Amino acid sequence: MQRIRLRYTKRGRLRFTSHRDFQRAFERALRRAEVPMAYSAGFTPHPKVSYANAAPTGTGSEAEYLEIALTAPRDPEQLRAQLDASLPDGLDVTDAVEARTSGFADRLTASVWELKLPGVDPAEAERAVAAFTEADKVEVQRLTKNGMRTFDARPAVVSLEVATPEGATADGSNEQPCAILRLVVRHVTPAVRPDDVLSGLNAVADLAPPVPAAVTRLAQGLLDDETGTVTDPLAPDREAAPAAPAASPGAVGSATAKAPA
Repeated sequence: MQRIRLRYTKRGRLRFTSHRDFQRAFERALRRAEVPMAYSAGFTPHPKVSYANAAPTGTGSEAEYLEIALTAPRDPEQLRAQLDASLPDGLDVTDAVEARTSGFADRLTASVWELKLPGVDPAEAERAVAAFTEADKVEVQRLTKNGMRTFDARPAVVSLEVATPEGATADGSNEQPCAILRLVVRHVTPAVRPDDVLSGLNAVADLAPPVPAAVTRLAQGLLDDETGTVTDPLAPDREAAPAAPAASPGAVGSATAKAPA
């Protein structure tokens, strides 16, 4: 049995696709691409697909991951291209590697988020970010299925900064200010989401964007505590792949000899 790990995106209007809707779309793509899927046992067999830490509905993402199990080997790049062609625009499969290491979910320990705040002056955002990062505790509330829950969002935030220079705008002009925040968050329990950080900014500095923020996950992977960066979770599988055999001198000469014909 071969296992393939895939990276995919949620862009544009497809950011509003729920995880369940994506599952249905992806299983249809598997059938269209005639992928030789392994199935679970039992009365209701289903394709063996493992989803990892899906982004909340309404947020875009450049770094969603899943793993599929196949009954016959396939070239990862060819499989990626076939699945990408079978999915709607916005749900794009951007990378594929054969799973050669264990503990993939354990390598998804943090995410990098971008938050675009139309109508917020970057200088105002700078003041709010400073207040957030200097705070020892930032309590926020979130409505859960068990009622309202209060928790401290500050420990999960590795870094938070304004990524746009003062005077930048949402449409490239100087009419509408737009601050862009860059955020690195640890994956903890309870999960701290970008909207929790926005609630925290409102709590500590009264920052309240006039329109909803456009939120996109740029990356997720293993957090390097020394640098505060998030590393590619597929890199260990690429590094574990056997090196391609070097062409022999005779083979090169043969190929060169056929070129004129």
